[in-house]
Amino acid sequence: MSRSRETTHYRACNLCEAICGIQIEVREGRVASIRGDREDPFSRGHICPKAVALQDIHEDPDRLRHPLRRTKDGGWERIGWREAYDEVAARLRTIQREHGRDAVATYLGNPNVHNLGSMLFGPPLWRGLRTKNRFSATSVDQLPHHVAATLMFGHKLLLPVPDLDRTAFLLVLGANPAVSNGSMMTAPGMLRRLEELRKRGGRLVVVDPRRTETARLADRHHFIRPGADALLLMAMLHVILSEGLERPGRLAEFCDSLDTVRSLVADFTPERVAPATGIAAEEIRSLAREFAAAPTAVCYGRLGVSTQIFGGLCQWLVNVLNIVTGNLDNPGGAMFTKAAVDLVTSTGRGRLGTWNSRVRGLPEYGGELPVAVLAEEILSEGPGQIRGLLTVAGNPVLSTPNGVQLERALESLDFMVAIDFYLNETTRHAHVILPPTSPLEHDHYDLVFNLLAVRNTAKYSPALFSPGPDSRHEWQIFSELDSRLGDGSLKRRLTRWFNAKLGPRGLLDLGLRFGPYGTGLRAFGGGLSLGRLERSVHGLDLGALKPCLPGRLRTNDRRIELAPQELANDVPRLLKDLEASVDAADDRDSLLLIGRRQVRSNNSWMHNFPRLMRGKERCTLLMHPDDASRLGVAASERVCLVSRVGRIEVPLELSDEMMPGVVSLPHGWGHHRSGTQLATAEKTPGASLNDLTDDQSVDPVCGSAVLSGVPVRVEPAD
Repeated sequence: MSRSRETTHYRACNLCEAICGIQIEVREGRVASIRGDREDPFSRGHICPKAVALQDIHEDPDRLRHPLRRTKDGGWERIGWREAYDEVAARLRTIQREHGRDAVATYLGNPNVHNLGSMLFGPPLWRGLRTKNRFSATSVDQLPHHVAATLMFGHKLLLPVPDLDRTAFLLVLGANPAVSNGSMMTAPGMLRRLEELRKRGGRLVVVDPRRTETARLADRHHFIRPGADALLLMAMLHVILSEGLERPGRLAEFCDSLDTVRSLVADFTPERVAPATGIAAEEIRSLAREFAAAPTAVCYGRLGVSTQIFGGLCQWLVNVLNIVTGNLDNPGGAMFTKAAVDLVTSTGRGRLGTWNSRVRGLPEYGGELPVAVLAEEILSEGPGQIRGLLTVAGNPVLSTPNGVQLERALESLDFMVAIDFYLNETTRHAHVILPPTSPLEHDHYDLVFNLLAVRNTAKYSPALFSPGPDSRHEWQIFSELDSRLGDGSLKRRLTRWFNAKLGPRGLLDLGLRFGPYGTGLRAFGGGLSLGRLERSVHGLDLGALKPCLPGRLRTNDRRIELAPQELANDVPRLLKDLEASVDAADDRDSLLLIGRRQVRSNNSWMHNFPRLMRGKERCTLLMHPDDASRLGVAASERVCLVSRVGRIEVPLELSDEMMPGVVSLPHGWGHHRSGTQLATAEKTPGASLNDLTDDQSVDPVCGSAVLSGVPVRVEPAD
């Protein structure tokens, strides 16, 4: 592009799940402004403060632009790409040759699913390493959604999405979409969508231990004790099924095991669960009846219910509630998308428990082990011990349980390589760092979040800037490593050549042409292709979500399994916990820790941008004033927060938005570790929530980590 003129570019922001359309003005070769694209048919001009961070990432002087190798004295030296590739391949091959394939592990952070090249070219590399020790952020995020989808609908990506724009009753559990703009529910402009819900006479009810930004907009908010959401859902189903309020409609024709569900919920009366949940029995009955009676309704549960001790049960019961009230696959309920690139037909269904972790025996899901076992798999000696690690766009020291233990584990590795453009709390332990290009230097298309959108849409984002001659895209790094580490058979070599020849653009074009809106390889016919999408610079509206069952189901018999055995078998554990929860609710000395999301700090690396970090300190512990009075602590003091595994010091903020007995700390902070090159590490380090979360505390059904409802105590700081 000419550096002497001003140009306008349209693309989607790929820093979170909302995929907001943005308009970027470029002047003299630099970003002059970023604003919402009012002509984007999906986001309609909405953006959040994170969108401006695209410029900050691109121009950040701390961002790595060349491969680095750690020196013997602990410093870093710049090396060339060929030398870096050769060293990485040689070291990883040596570890696998001497200690077995499983001695090398991989960890993928959330940004991978926001990157087209990573989505297309990463999987061949992971498969080529042929290790069972694969980890990702999935097991500290949305894993229960996938497990429930596989067991009930037959595929990990058959994920019901709230038909937000047409529902009459939205029940939100453990989620704050006013801040996230939806999570596992891509919905830019959430405040506008919730306002439209109210204008058409709809209702919003929020159940959360904190009166969140979403709860402040709700018709009704119920405080709930962290970890008790499964009890609430069981009691609601008890009311609906015992009072004959179920109305599955046409879903009954292809649903199995409703009688099993009826028997499973029989012991969970509202009166019995009320003390454990903190919600009065009559309120539970009223909520169940209102949900069942609404003309359309949808229950939506997110991170607060996924990352708790009964996360698997919660996401199963959310689906069951939507099904028995006839709100699955029904306009205004929970529906399935018809994405332009259909990942459901082109990826595996997902499986649970094909193998287990070496030390603790936790189950794998979809070829990945729970990340809560990563540290112990490194530190525990014996056959299969992890000795080498490849991380990609992740910072597990801050984002996974017991970060201090994981730090100790990373220090003990024989070799670690990180594909990342920051020297952060995790990558500082690497021996080699391979930095990819910035988001504005490569093309983008949202393969995943179009699959989770509340409306069928598609938008292609071409690169704004050409990368420097010594830069590499993620897909190029993956392809090069795969050629050195993967299977050397003729078939695999031909596949690598074909994929590299097409690149992300060519593979995306094939996906669009052979997707539900395409017409194959025909040059004419009006079907969707990359060329057509490129010409539609503001994106394409492909229509509202439509009913698609039972045809879309991927179970062997094309039927919904309402009571999968793996989840039904976990109900006795919930019943046993119910009795213990009643006693715990009466313990005035106990506090339960939950996280919270902040719109300006979606990921830990966004803390490096001054315009996002302006204003008052935000890494504070929220506590109800009554708890503070009882414990003898005051607002603005620094307090010590102590759990079984760790101890941190944080400033205290008092607020009646917290449920008594519950405290809240935002996630992603903790930049006080030495050895990073981030400006924030010196200015506003904050404290890490995951220095307190317990790696031994997981949902045994699917292995997801417990990040919500962590037992803690608060003491005055020294």
